[in-house]
Amino acid sequence: MSQLTQSAAWKSLEQHLANMRGFDLKAAFADNPDRFARFSLTQDTLLYDFSKNWITEETLNLLVVLAEQQELGQKIEDQFNGVKINHTEQRAVLHTALRNRSSNPVYVDGHDVMPKVRQTLEQMRVFSERVRSGQWRGWSGKAMTDIVNIGIGGSNLGPKMVVNALRPYCKEGLKTHFVSNVDQADLLLTLGGLNAETTLFVIASKVFNTQETMTNARSAKDWFLEQIGAKDAIRQHFVAISTNAEQVSAFGIDPENMFEFWDWVGGRFSLWSAIGLSIALSIGMERFESLLDGAHEMDCHFRNTDYRHNIPVIMALIGIWYNNFHGAETQALLPYDQSLKFFTDYMQQGDMESNGKSRDREGNLVDYQTGPIIWGQPGTNGQHAFFQLIHQGTKLIPCDFIAAANSHYPLKHHHDILISNFLAQPEALMHGKNKAEVLAELRPEQRNDAALVASRIFPGNKPSSTFLVEQLTPKTLGALIACYEHKIFTQGAIWNINSFDQMGVELGKTLARSILPELTGSPGFAGHAHDSSTQGLIDAYLKQRR
Repeated sequence: MSQLTQSAAWKSLEQHLANMRGFDLKAAFADNPDRFARFSLTQDTLLYDFSKNWITEETLNLLVVLAEQQELGQKIEDQFNGVKINHTEQRAVLHTALRNRSSNPVYVDGHDVMPKVRQTLEQMRVFSERVRSGQWRGWSGKAMTDIVNIGIGGSNLGPKMVVNALRPYCKEGLKTHFVSNVDQADLLLTLGGLNAETTLFVIASKVFNTQETMTNARSAKDWFLEQIGAKDAIRQHFVAISTNAEQVSAFGIDPENMFEFWDWVGGRFSLWSAIGLSIALSIGMERFESLLDGAHEMDCHFRNTDYRHNIPVIMALIGIWYNNFHGAETQALLPYDQSLKFFTDYMQQGDMESNGKSRDREGNLVDYQTGPIIWGQPGTNGQHAFFQLIHQGTKLIPCDFIAAANSHYPLKHHHDILISNFLAQPEALMHGKNKAEVLAELRPEQRNDAALVASRIFPGNKPSSTFLVEQLTPKTLGALIACYEHKIFTQGAIWNINSFDQMGVELGKTLARSILPELTGSPGFAGHAHDSSTQGLIDAYLKQRR
């Protein structure tokens, strides 16, 4: 048994769980008319309502004791102060430094990283302004009309999510596209219809050897040269986000157009770095810095606010309450904003790649659940896809609802309908519908149909949390993203796992490299021994491909 599950704080929560059997949300609101005021928090224009959860004052007190027992405060300071908390790779974790808007230094190995961070931001500013203003010209003297960001994982999902979320702020006449999948369809469908003379490629790869990214980059380069015919033109149409100047130069990119980031920037937390260049190109550097401002303010809130009033900490503790004590295995993220259509995908990677671990920081197998399965899609589409399971299914699925009070788009009646659904769904999940209410709705001749009556009963008492922001702006989006980042960190800290390596990503990629020569018929390659299933599939693929 682990120290965590044998600890006094854990045992107290187990006892509290037994005492909470039969807890009912409707009764809790009836008993306490001020429940919303007590169980909601604000930070700037962001409102976090967690009152529709299976919690009491005692629940929060005990969860806070758990956080204190696990020395959360010290772990927060270690992260912000550049301690190498990614101990398996001996790296600091300092995406917070990338958005440090104060004049305070941040040290790694005794060196203040902030001068280089500011230098890169200035390089991004100069470059993005040149492209957006039309001063940056392509080989034929034309200004850029299209940006193609080529990356994978955090080098794709983060910028893609932000650019789509902030589309109302994007420069007219400059479209941004994203390519990540090594499936040729992703690249070819993106390049179809683009004019090579007015296309700028942003290649995002830390060491410039990521298989998927560099395969797409080389194919994009081939497409470009077929259209242009001049190898020297690459310097005016390709830029790199990397740390490997030698490989960048060998590709044909001018090293002066290489934007640096550092090994203390994890891929899934990298949109705040030069990886966000496509964001700056799309919305402008001033708005990119507003994104940083919002995240920095949330960083300060997370670092300096007591746990009972700390939004990311409360989010994390409620998640642990459901995951570890109620047996919930998933969490649904449900943005009621089409602009946030990639937000759940982005947080799925951030959470599941960070906390999908089965060993603690000492290498021991854990005897408790760690990271939840994150899933969902924007409302109201989700209501017609999987809400049936949430309302009447057999699984416990805590939900986060997210919306903005004001839309950037001028069809007000649409927004009122959207928000009415956003408000109704958490209420419906909590209230449900009992048999008496069902019978009151049915015609007399239907009331004796037991199956019909049963099908219309909703158990209710389903937990959810709600985020409401004034409007989806660069600043509010920055705060919202940072909020979830710190929630992920907090849960990993309490579970005593390393949230910042991703060894599980590598095994399949390594095996793929060994299988590839078998598919391409590389001369002199004898092949590897496989299980009968894998070998059978390889043989079938080769046969069908011929």
